[in-house]
Amino acid sequence: MRAIVCLALWCCASGAQAGPGLFALLCENTLEKSLATISTSSQGYSVDNSKSFHALREMKSGAPADAEVVGMTLARSRIEFLQSGRTLNNWFTGQECMAPRVTVDLYYLPIVIYIGREFPPGSCAYDEILAHEMRHLNAYLAHLPKVEEAVRKSLKKRFIGKPMYAPSGELRGQMQREIDDQWLPYIKRELVAGEKQQDLIDTPQEYARLSRVCEGKVQSLIGPAQPTRR
Repeated sequence: MRAIVCLALWCCASGAQAGPGLFALLCENTLEKSLATISTSSQGYSVDNSKSFHALREMKSGAPADAEVVGMTLARSRIEFLQSGRTLNNWFTGQECMAPRVTVDLYYLPIVIYIGREFPPGSCAYDEILAHEMRHLNAYLAHLPKVEEAVRKSLKKRFIGKPMYAPSGELRGQMQREIDDQWLPYIKRELVAGEKQQDLIDTPQEYARLSRVCEGKVQSLIGPAQPTRR
């Protein structure tokens, strides 16, 4: 019986010389279905009150030279891909097939809210700046599930359960290049799209409101320059 099974597989593979559909049939009936999954998570946040607002301005890229950064929310994301999948080779045609299994892990490192040390915890100004930065924090956290949904739909369209085919020894490299050249940039663009929501928080009206709160304490501590928060 063992010899008959081996003979059947040999016949199927050798028949691929005349009809590649036989090799495709072998791949589809032997390999697991291709699959791609994504999960997202965040690792909480912390508040850092150790830096001056001058230092925060230097940390914030793109801040105008005449602006003072009294608070800033720093969110750093990580994207991790894991690819696997068994391959079959057609030694007669030099082809191979693989049903890729792709796992995407997208998450935020602990988000850091910076508040200038000129504003001591518990003070009115500190509480107002913190409340503003919490809006940024919540916007980041709310955007992550939207990215997950968009990426999941795209992955589902790409990995529809069918094997991939290429010359022997090339499939894993092709899959890695696809991840590096297409999927990573795509996910990063989806993350950056959330910055639009951040911009809706930092409006001139919001800056004006914060300059007046606590009897103008924020503005009195930093001088006449318009404060910037993120």
